[in-house]
Amino acid sequence: MFKGRASHVESRRRSLSQNSISSYSSDDPLLGDSPRTGLAEEADEGEAEARRINRRIDVALVPLLSLLYLLNGLDRSNIGNAQTQGFTDDIGVLPDDLNHAVSLFFVAFVLFQVPSSIVGRWIGPNNWIPIIMFLWGLVTFAHAFIRGRDQLIAMRVLIGVLEAGFYPTAVAYLASFYRPYDLATRLASFFGMYAIAGAFSGLLAYGIFQIDHPELKTWQLLFILEGTVTCILALAAWAWLPTGPDTAWFLSKQERSFLVDRVRRDSPESVEVRDRKECSLWQDITETVRDWKPWFMLMCNICASVPTTAFSVFLPLVVEGMGYSAIEANLMSVPPAICGAMGLYLFAWSSDRQAERGYHIMAAIVLALSGLVVVICSGSNDIKYVGLCVFLFGSYAPPSLTVAWLSDNTPRPGQRAVVLGVNGLGNLAGVIGSQVFRAEYAPGYRTPFLTTLAFAAAALVGYLSYRLTLQAVNKNETHRAAALMEAAAKASTTTNQRLSELGMETTNERQAERTGGAGRADHQWADYGL
Repeated sequence: MFKGRASHVESRRRSLSQNSISSYSSDDPLLGDSPRTGLAEEADEGEAEARRINRRIDVALVPLLSLLYLLNGLDRSNIGNAQTQGFTDDIGVLPDDLNHAVSLFFVAFVLFQVPSSIVGRWIGPNNWIPIIMFLWGLVTFAHAFIRGRDQLIAMRVLIGVLEAGFYPTAVAYLASFYRPYDLATRLASFFGMYAIAGAFSGLLAYGIFQIDHPELKTWQLLFILEGTVTCILALAAWAWLPTGPDTAWFLSKQERSFLVDRVRRDSPESVEVRDRKECSLWQDITETVRDWKPWFMLMCNICASVPTTAFSVFLPLVVEGMGYSAIEANLMSVPPAICGAMGLYLFAWSSDRQAERGYHIMAAIVLALSGLVVVICSGSNDIKYVGLCVFLFGSYAPPSLTVAWLSDNTPRPGQRAVVLGVNGLGNLAGVIGSQVFRAEYAPGYRTPFLTTLAFAAAALVGYLSYRLTLQAVNKNETHRAAALMEAAAKASTTTNQRLSELGMETTNERQAERTGGAGRADHQWADYGL
């Protein structure tokens, strides 16, 4: 079903990794076979060294940063677990105040992503990540002593401000250690921690809620313990994370030198610096603003993200509405969250393997819709629970694959950064999602489920329309390119005949070989239509 262009992607990867030998021809009368063979062997040795260094980075950095992102998700969603233990009643606020506080969290989260990322680049990701993490750990700890609506809103806004910069800063930090085509798999495992956080949050809350403390409520213990763990790991991260590839303590001096040279040669930033000679930041911005595609995809992403953001906080309350006790609901929220993580990994793996995005996104949404239909139509809580697992299995993949799709279809790094910045506004889905599952609809939440169904269906229609449009655009581009090539071939034939008459050698065939035989080397399709 998902037959894509995996062979094309693999050939492109090989050409990137062996770009130093691509300009040599094995039938060159001057060079012969020996130089190409020697360079090929050198390239193979360099690739083996790159893989070995990647494995060391995988062990030293990826697990720790993934763990930190797990805590980022825990401290964001634990307020939903606390609510199952009477959080709003104990602090003297209405349940709707919790929805408003969560909405304002996402507003702050969106507004401060870019400023926080700028600060992180200024003082260094290895410093900024532990700083903001320690501070949001303190704010999480302070949640245990909230009293009243104003304090609740202030704490949620503050934690939104502090958590906003973690993901973009951590991604930029990881990107400084890997080549572009080595980064996607690492980011998949990193982003998957957001889904796993939902499962771990329920499991951890279930354990903490078993504690009988003489003075503190169980929800207070939840905030205190999770905030403390976050602060401790922030200090550990400050001691562990190197400044960059040139100070990676887990590599030898020779390996650090190799890594620095590799990153300078292959990183998107170095490409972007060269690209700036041809294109200014202002041009990147204006072209993005004028292009309908990023804005259309933003709307699709918001619709697809509403279910994810809503359930990241309110999943325990939804499960409680299916007939489970407050404590049991936290434990029973673990399997659906695990299903979400599994679905994310499966669809991301298949999408990368098949080099295809659109159909994978739509398949995930169809799966999510089928689960929602089961939840809405079934009268059995057990069947509803199964439907909830199916729904979450498909709901986490579309937002992450949307980022990959946009990145694939924006070849110029400078414009890609602007496009992904626009897509980052998709976090505004949290403002909508936090208002869907309100207390007045408990315990069945039929209206919220119908609302979620409508957003998911709208996303499906949007993604399908986008892909069909890209297919039409690319078909027109293909016909236009074929016409241009035919005209160029006719002109080239005439030129070759004239040069032949003059006794001059032509280089058209060799140039065609170097450009893949597909026309101009700098030709760029409007969109790949993956």
